[in-house]
Amino acid sequence: MLIRNAPDLRWSEITPERLYASRREFIRTSSGAVLGALAAGGIATGLSAGPAPDQDPLLNVKKSPFSTDEKLNGFDDITTYNNFYEFGTDKSDPAQYSGRFKPKPWTVKVDGLVGKPGDYALEDLIKTQALEERIYRLRCVEAWSMVIPWIGIPLGDVLKRFEPASKAKYVEFTTVYRPSEMPGQRRPVLEWPYIEGLRLDEARHPLTLLAVGLYGKTLLNQNGAPIRLVVPWKYGFKSIKSIVHIRLVEKRPPTSWELSAPQEYGFYSNVNPQVDHPRWTQARERRIGEFFRRKTLMFNGYADQVGSMYAGMDLKKNY
Repeated sequence: MLIRNAPDLRWSEITPERLYASRREFIRTSSGAVLGALAAGGIATGLSAGPAPDQDPLLNVKKSPFSTDEKLNGFDDITTYNNFYEFGTDKSDPAQYSGRFKPKPWTVKVDGLVGKPGDYALEDLIKTQALEERIYRLRCVEAWSMVIPWIGIPLGDVLKRFEPASKAKYVEFTTVYRPSEMPGQRRPVLEWPYIEGLRLDEARHPLTLLAVGLYGKTLLNQNGAPIRLVVPWKYGFKSIKSIVHIRLVEKRPPTSWELSAPQEYGFYSNVNPQVDHPRWTQARERRIGEFFRRKTLMFNGYADQVGSMYAGMDLKKNY
């Protein structure tokens, strides 16, 4: 397994606290080349995160050897340019409309083919695990990408505590359903609540992360507070947010986007530049904050770590 060394970065070298914690108003721009051109010219993009729940600092976080050494996106990019359809379909909607969402207290139900099912308070779910900072690429199916300093715990370590049964082959995840707090759920854009899934070996892979923070603090609502999945070699919609239910099952679970548009969004959703989305190419991507597009890497650049899991599979059929 090829592991890149984590860069020796201090928080002050990434984005100053006074900048990323402030609540400034940002210029609202359209997506695509206009946003890239503005960012390249030094103009801030997106909307202010607005009134947000108190973020708690995450202490004693260790750096992970799984991190990329690529340049990070700034806090403003990461918190104002988001896909989170529960709050709206525009990239600015999650930051603008998530202020009423209440991520505390939080409970995750674990059931299915496990020896230790139960309703776990978030604090109990993560208290025995060491938090890690992992700088991961995030690649979205719309052909844009970011580099984000996630903080979390390996999903495989958490699953081990629940004692998966030998018949368990997949892990199903469900997002909270609160239309009174999540205005996007009042619209039939998808069948709510949002559901995603992984093969069990994918879920246990060391790169798969349950994230609870970024930039040294707990997650903001628009980024999936208080706990979300991060699967860095897959398109971003696989990394389900605001998780309330983890279920281990024998049969492959139906997932939200696969049900909505199966010809466009398959179960595996691995980043594969050789398989175009029916409406656009996946061969190149635009890193948010850059003007020019770059070549898309197989498995989002994590081929050395995860490629063996798909040996012998037709990755065009199993998209």
